[in-house]
Parts: sequence; structure tokens; C-alpha cells
Amino acid sequence: MSLLDKNDRPGTYPNSWYTATARPLSPFNPLRGEVRADLCVIGGGYTGLSAALHAAKAGLDVVLIDAQRVGFGASGRNGGQVQSGFNANQQALEKTLGNSDARKVWDLSQEAVALTRTLCETHAPDARFRPGIAHGHWSANSARQEQEYADYLAANYGYTSLEPLSRDALYDILRAPGYHGGTLDHGAGHLHPLRYAFGLARACTEAGVRIFETTRAHAIDGTTVRCDHGRVVADHVIQATNGYGTGLSRPTAARVMPINNFIVATEPLGARAEEVLRRDIAVSDDKFVVNYFRLSEDRRLLFGGGENYSYTFPADITAVVRKPLEQVFPQLSGVKIDYAWGGTLAITMSRLPHIAQVAPGVWSAAGYSGHGVALAGLTGKILAEAVSGEVDGAELLARLPTPRFPGGAALRSPILVLAMTWYALRDKLGI
Repeated sequence: MSLLDKNDRPGTYPNSWYTATARPLSPFNPLRGEVRADLCVIGGGYTGLSAALHAAKAGLDVVLIDAQRVGFGASGRNGGQVQSGFNANQQALEKTLGNSDARKVWDLSQEAVALTRTLCETHAPDARFRPGIAHGHWSANSARQEQEYADYLAANYGYTSLEPLSRDALYDILRAPGYHGGTLDHGAGHLHPLRYAFGLARACTEAGVRIFETTRAHAIDGTTVRCDHGRVVADHVIQATNGYGTGLSRPTAARVMPINNFIVATEPLGARAEEVLRRDIAVSDDKFVVNYFRLSEDRRLLFGGGENYSYTFPADITAVVRKPLEQVFPQLSGVKIDYAWGGTLAITMSRLPHIAQVAPGVWSAAGYSGHGVALAGLTGKILAEAVSGEVDGAELLARLPTPRFPGGAALRSPILVLAMTWYALRDKLGI
């Protein structure tokens, strides 16, 4: 069973606040017959759109296919947070990669944020990039460690944009009584994710990319991509399907696990928004199953929380997300929810993205583990450069450790469910 079929109507965007507030694209035709290209990109999310755009600008003839619609998956459903760094702190990366490579990947993460901001401002100004992400912590010890990490980044990486916040300083911005402090990352930001994806798609078509929607890739034979009703014969392939198409590559499937996450949008809060968040920033916290939220331009609370690891979304997404929402903001108990939706992202064992040349002429990128809004766009650019022969960036990303899940693709799901259940229990018990 495919995640592409289980939770959505084919070719139809979810009933999300993002869909309701984005200027839609006219549908692209499905692929019929055979087409030839220098590069075939599989997947119309941030990775694929960025790869296609940068490759086309470099003079390559590019075809992009998507089994549903561009921006249909996680790229059009996420929390919109443009995070600094990877989903592993730099001290951990220094131990696994060494200081030199750790510094290089940190610099890449900063380049990723800058690229996202530039692409947004150039191609999707309506996505409204805004600076600032706060990180809230549920214990005094965790808050202290976060503040010490801010000092470490300033001393060792020259990164002075991560501002330590005491409990009172955080509460002055964020009216969530459970947090004991944290940081405010002035170098990070947030945006409207679906408008951003649509802007990239428009830029692709202007650059000459041929886009085919409702065109599912079934297999990659060499560098030929077999689809529902045709095929793309290309010199190079970039597989950019993240959690929606790991079955196209066995090495990727063994290292990348699809999971589902859920978001709600409340009714417009009006003046009550000041009781929730007093600055135009995004927020994430240190729960293992992360809570993340921000205010929309029409003063709704967009709140993400809750995960599951099956093919099926829960029957009542609102109930799933309402519980952590009201834990963070007890003053919003009983608030009306106008939209609730889910999406499928992908994680790895190390929480670092899995970037690999899986076969001659074929690159794969997946498993951003919650940091894909920034990292996916840069990864797409780096893979477009690799196709053109500039492989340094791709080879650096390929050195990120992404071990196989125990049991590989066949057993990763039940084993992960056991592990995630334990960590979710720890969240509930506060340990």
C-alpha cells in the first residue's frame, strides 16, 4: 500500500489553511509516451523543485514528474520553520564527522537558510519569510543546556544569532507557562510553505522545466524512469520523493522511514493572539514528539503536534493535536479549530538526511527529519551541481551518517513504533 493513496484524494491538495490561502497553480498534464531529457527529477517538493530550477538555470534540459501535484506532500503541509543547523547539534556532529566536516556542514546549514530566504523573496514573496524561531524547554536543566549551547555556537562557530532566554524573558514573548526558558534564533525564520512551493514551481516553468503531474514513477532502470503511461529517458536522475517514494531505491528504503505528523489551525484569535505569542516568530520545543507553532497572518494559531507511524492518518486529527495544544496553551482550552490536516515526512536513525548516489547517474535525497524547509532546497541545488560535475557538496552530504534501520525496510516500522512509543511515554512522564 502506498502513502500516496491512503490519506488523500488523487491529485487533490488537503483541506488545510495553507491550501485555502495559496494562489493555486493550474494543473500540469500527466506524462504520456516517451520523453527525453538531460535530467529527470522525481518529486515536486522543495528538493525536486530546487534541483530542477538550478539545473535548468545551468542550461540542462529538465523534466520533473510528481505522482500527485507539486507541493502536494510535506513541502506543502509542514510548519513552515526555516531552521538553522541539522537535527543534531554541532557537538554531536564534531564527534561523528570530525571538526573540519562538522564546520563545513554547519556552513551548509547557514547557506540553506540564506538560499531559502533568497528563493522566497525572489520567487514567492507572498510566502512572507519572517525571521525568528524560539526554542522552548520543559525543564530548567534542559533550558540551561540550550543556553550553554548558544554560548558554544558563539564561541566556536561565531554564530551570535542564538539569543539565550530566561524563563521570564521567554514568557514575555510566548505566553506558555510550562516552559522554563530557551533561546531565540534570530538567524532562522518561517514562511507559508505551500506558497513557497508554488513560487518555486512557477520559477521552474519560467526556466524551461517541463513538469508532469499525476505521473507516478514505478521503477528506475539505469537512468530511465518508468511511469504510469510512459517513461523518461534521461542522462541523470534525482529521486526527491522523501517519505512518499522510498520503494524506488532499496538502499534508501533501508535508511529512511516515513512518519506522519499533524497540524491544526484555530479560528482567528483577534486580540486573544497577544495571550499566545507576542512577536511574529515561530516556536518549537524539546519534546521528543516536537510541538511547533506560530501565528498566521490572519491571527490564527497554527499548531503542529502528534505523530503516528502507520499508513493511515487518525480519524480525528483535531483531537490528536488539541491535546498538546492545550497543554502548551491552557488558556486556549476549547478553542475552535477550523482546519486539521496531516502529512508524511521522513526520518533517519541519526536524524541526518540521507544523500547518496544509489546507482551510476542516480542521486537520492530523503530523511530531513523535520529540518527540510531549509535543507531540502539547498540539497536540490547541490544535487543539480553534482549532475553538472561539481560533486564536492554532494560528497560532503553523502558523508553524513545514516545507518540502516534494524531489519532494513521490512522491519523498520514495527521496531520504530516500539521506540517512538517509549519516547512518547517519556514525554508524558516528563523524564
